[in-house]
Amino acid sequence: MLCLGGLSVALALALVPGSSDALKEGECEVCVSFLGKFYDSLNENNVEFNNPDIEKALFKACKDAKGKDNRFCYYIGATSDAATKIINEVSKPMSYHVPAEKICEKLKKKDSQICELKYDKQLDLSTVDLKKLKVKDLKKILEEWGESCKGCAEKSDFIRKITELMPKYAPTAARARTDL
Repeated sequence: MLCLGGLSVALALALVPGSSDALKEGECEVCVSFLGKFYDSLNENNVEFNNPDIEKALFKACKDAKGKDNRFCYYIGATSDAATKIINEVSKPMSYHVPAEKICEKLKKKDSQICELKYDKQLDLSTVDLKKLKVKDLKKILEEWGESCKGCAEKSDFIRKITELMPKYAPTAARARTDL
């Protein structure tokens, strides 16, 4: 009788949805964001919600992805150089309109690296002191703009290039800096 009672308790606990599976606040940031935007783009482009069409659209979206979004695409196998392919773990639930958070919960079980991806904090170029940033961060700003600094040898060269390009890529920040 005791054994049966313990078994029924274990069965009841197994059937209750576990809070350990649910994503915590800020967890799987890149996955949830990318899949949310991707789902919205499917709706906007009137894509059929079936596996082949979703996978085709996913490959197309991942081809243009940069930074952390590209890394996410690599992890799910939606890039040409990916070693594994688990895109069906995205396309199948998405064909049933499963929310991005739930898809990411399942992906986390398959590959925990997916939920470790986080977006880099955005710098406020209107107030940040460029001289206090590391060269790595200065290079990252230029990279986000799709620019490079050929011939830059010193930190001051990168700062000069950023301030030179700021009116083109961050006009509001450039105006705020001249107002200071």
